[in-house]
Amino acid sequence: MSDGAPPEPTPAEELRTTEVDLGGLVNVLATHLYSTPLVALRELVQNAHDSHTRRLLEDPDGDHRPLIRVHADAARRTVAIEDTGAGLTEPEIHSYLATVGTGYTRMLRELTGNQELIGAFGLGFLSAFSIADEVTVTTTSHREPLLGHRYRSRGGEQYQVEPVPARPRPGTVVELAIKAEHGHLADEDVLRDVLGRYCVLLPIPVHVGEDERPVNSVEVPWRRSALPPPTPAPGRDASGSPSDGDRYAARMRFAAAFGRRFEPLTAFPVHPVEGVTDAAGLLWVQDGGTYGSSDNRDLAVYLRGMLLAEDARDLLPRWAGFIGGVVESNRLTPTASREDLQRDEHYHALRKVLTDAIVDGLYETARLRPAAWRRILTRHGNDLLGAALCDERLFTLLADDVPVPTSQGDLTAGALRAAGGGAVHVALGSGGGFEEMLYRAMRVPIARGDRYAVLPFLRRYAQLRGCRVVELGSEQGDRELFRDPERPLPEHESAWLAGALADPGEQLVPARFDPPGLPLVLVPDREAELKARIEDDQADARIPSAALRLARAFTARTDGGVRARLYLNLASPAVQDLLAAYRRGHTGSATAAGLLRSIKVIMAAASSGPSEGDLTTALTGIGTAVSALTAAVPAGLPEVPDSPGALSEEP
Repeated sequence: MSDGAPPEPTPAEELRTTEVDLGGLVNVLATHLYSTPLVALRELVQNAHDSHTRRLLEDPDGDHRPLIRVHADAARRTVAIEDTGAGLTEPEIHSYLATVGTGYTRMLRELTGNQELIGAFGLGFLSAFSIADEVTVTTTSHREPLLGHRYRSRGGEQYQVEPVPARPRPGTVVELAIKAEHGHLADEDVLRDVLGRYCVLLPIPVHVGEDERPVNSVEVPWRRSALPPPTPAPGRDASGSPSDGDRYAARMRFAAAFGRRFEPLTAFPVHPVEGVTDAAGLLWVQDGGTYGSSDNRDLAVYLRGMLLAEDARDLLPRWAGFIGGVVESNRLTPTASREDLQRDEHYHALRKVLTDAIVDGLYETARLRPAAWRRILTRHGNDLLGAALCDERLFTLLADDVPVPTSQGDLTAGALRAAGGGAVHVALGSGGGFEEMLYRAMRVPIARGDRYAVLPFLRRYAQLRGCRVVELGSEQGDRELFRDPERPLPEHESAWLAGALADPGEQLVPARFDPPGLPLVLVPDREAELKARIEDDQADARIPSAALRLARAFTARTDGGVRARLYLNLASPAVQDLLAAYRRGHTGSATAAGLLRSIKVIMAAASSGPSEGDLTTALTGIGTAVSALTAAVPAGLPEVPDSPGALSEEP
């Protein structure tokens, strides 16, 4: 009986050792592990940082002044990274510097629990060979301050170590002979830009060239000491602690220095949540115009003070296309390249914390900083409409404040509701059309239902506020807009009006609607329009086949014979006069009908774009002209009262 253990290998199955092509491995790790050669600079500065941390752990009482300085020599095409850290003994050079996958930093962190140590995989030094033909390391260990050693390697596959005079102080210099294709890195201005991004959160000062000011001299607001100064200072409260205004000013300074793409409109903190995440940082609203189709999320993640992921936008909610920020954590787990994060429990916990921080920050801005809040609403109203639908807390905040695009400019949903007599009117088309023309005449704004998130937002708003949404262009919306007449027209009158006013493909529909000065409106049948478009010979080339099948299934219910409906306003004085003239046999009735038919054509053409002047006044003038045409009633015919009730009487 087998106990579950693997069988002993037979002589023919003798175990063999896997061969490793060291040159190929070094090439893959050094050249292909990282997405950009700039990572090599990050890794080497990170090693210098860890060397300082190691020295503080091993010699806490020693005379140690942490310093990292990076030099460039464009003429020689070299870059040198110098530190005053722990240095290396010769055995450590062989064990850690020249052994792939072995990292002293990782071992030391596991032994001491120190979370300031950054390194993890023992691979970072190899990145130097992705940008350098030759790497030289000159080092003196604080354990052996009288000995110096020099490591030299071309390509990383082979190396040599030789004794050299000890450095004046313990520490290390890594010198890179930069490859020709990366020669631009041997420029101190380039180094200031790169290291100013990678190292901004490192606690140890990093200098470039002979600069006295380190590239990471930016004040980090979430690390500010809570200890008050000896005496109160300007911007501090009576206890000496920084005031709210002082803390906010520090956040805005950091956001302005760090957020290079857009100016920050406001900034709010990310706090650690006990038992959930240790992440801390800052988020800000960017002054960059965005819409539903744009994504300007901009989040940088630092692990133990060193930039790990420059584009970690997936940690932010999808609706937050206007948010920038930076967070740091000791608990997130990097990938081997240290350019991305593993999607583990800490990653998903941080996503939720960041979402909550954005919502809380927007609430704080609306409450405490009304000027900034107004700018945010103006700049990002379109994005915020979608955001409100994704988070109930945001909907509560934004329902009455966020602007909605309408035929009269951006208005809040509350203003739309008030102007619409308690109802919110939404056009389903892409702007223009009979709806805009009709509602311009009534001076009622209509929301642009084709814009990002507008229609679902207003539907949700109507549920919250208990009001109606009239969706213009839908069958239900048209029924609310064009009411049935009090009494139907006789068949012969309808037939005459259809012949006099309607063109082929148009269906005459007697109705009542506002304003009374508008005698008729031509409303296109959108299903018929869609059917015509998708049955066009070119539709197969323009529209994906799956979408085309769905659209054709939808439009199969209409034959496309009625392309538009001509709604005739029986409440219009002009229409009442026209009918009265027709019933009396007035010879001018055909002329008046022709005038109305011309008006229909003009309005249909004008409804596709903006018109100038007061449309209500123009329509009233047309009605006056029709009345004048029909004023001469033939002698001997009885007068017909000019009232809606007379419209159904036989002549």
